[in-house]
Amino acid sequence: MNFIVVILSGLCFWLPCFGDEEKYLRAVAMRIWSFSDAVVEWRFCVMTTRDVSLDLDLAGVPTVPFWRPDSVAILNDRDALMRFNRYWRILSRRALAKYLIAKRFPVDEYDLNDMDSMWRIHRDSLEEFHEFLDSNDDSDVMSWYRGRDTPRWNLLRLKRDLAWAVVRSCKFCEFKCGVNRLEGKIGVCRVDARARVASIFVHIGEEPELVPSYTIFFSGCNFRCVYCQNWDISQRITGVHIAPIEVAVRIDEHWRANEIRNVNWVGGDPTPNIHFILDVLMSMDANVPQVWNSNFYNSIEALQILDGVIDLWLPDFKYGNNECALRLSGVPRYFDVVTRNFRIVSSRGDEILIRHLVLPNHIECCTKPILRWIKDNLDLSKIRVNVMSQYRPEYKAHKYKDISRRLTSDEFSEAISYAQELGIPLTR
Repeated sequence: MNFIVVILSGLCFWLPCFGDEEKYLRAVAMRIWSFSDAVVEWRFCVMTTRDVSLDLDLAGVPTVPFWRPDSVAILNDRDALMRFNRYWRILSRRALAKYLIAKRFPVDEYDLNDMDSMWRIHRDSLEEFHEFLDSNDDSDVMSWYRGRDTPRWNLLRLKRDLAWAVVRSCKFCEFKCGVNRLEGKIGVCRVDARARVASIFVHIGEEPELVPSYTIFFSGCNFRCVYCQNWDISQRITGVHIAPIEVAVRIDEHWRANEIRNVNWVGGDPTPNIHFILDVLMSMDANVPQVWNSNFYNSIEALQILDGVIDLWLPDFKYGNNECALRLSGVPRYFDVVTRNFRIVSSRGDEILIRHLVLPNHIECCTKPILRWIKDNLDLSKIRVNVMSQYRPEYKAHKYKDISRRLTSDEFSEAISYAQELGIPLTR
């Protein structure tokens, strides 16, 4: 067994450009010699879950014990269970995914041709929705849910109809191109009204809180990151259109087979496809958490539509200033927009897993300002941060001297040390 570890460790060293495979191989190299311990750990977790996880019964939560033993260990991580408590309560069948509640939540009848009235009804209904959740515990909400049918005019349907109305003059992201995508016109994201799925699969390369994750990758993005590691789908329109009902059926099958923890909407960027995603959710009834894996350059209108739908936010926090964002991603007012969105989501008490990819030569201008801003402005009780080291100079990065190399171990250590000094809750 040790001989295999040596071979796999070598592969990890010599395969730096294999993306998620590198992470899988590193996991094997780190833990394969104690695979029997991992199995024992899993059994121990099942037996003692109730004591360790704040009255959460996580024995049935899917894991990937061989390839991702940390997907097992996370079930005994008190910090993770406390900060993302509602997410884990959904997985333990003690709470409902928000989209299901929105689907049963009645709203006033509305006119599809009166967008101002739709927004007014949405604003008032969303306020009532939050009041309802704040004044009832999870068990009461589940009893309420079981005791009623889905009304014809419901909050999820209203959100879906609003999203399709926005597509006629698109303002999903802060570019607010205003093009009518229903007519085949495209804006910065280069996506018309027909969502194109580049890939859809059970992903085991995400953070341990998420694995295994049912991940839907859309093509197209409103950013022009010169170092994008998914440039083949973000900077080109690829993939195929899949009917929303088919996506819903696939999700439901994996959920009922207990093969996934969540639905992970990603890209490219998922923002141009909000209308499609809500069509999928209208066809679903699985109590599965919804994860929004985005560059977080959403408009306020998009955040309002997603409010009451997303259970766990998974946003990137790329740059600590506007200048780096404009130069490396072609995005104006980046820091202003993204920090506004973080404040909005955090102020609602939502759970957020923030990703920050450390760039070479950007510790002082980006990494440290980002971590300091998180510390000073967000409610850390419902946040974990993944400070990521896997940067590699992809796509056009070789044309930019500051990011034309990989991150050094000293740079990453400095980033982690600074986060720890600030008391930032970290995941991996």
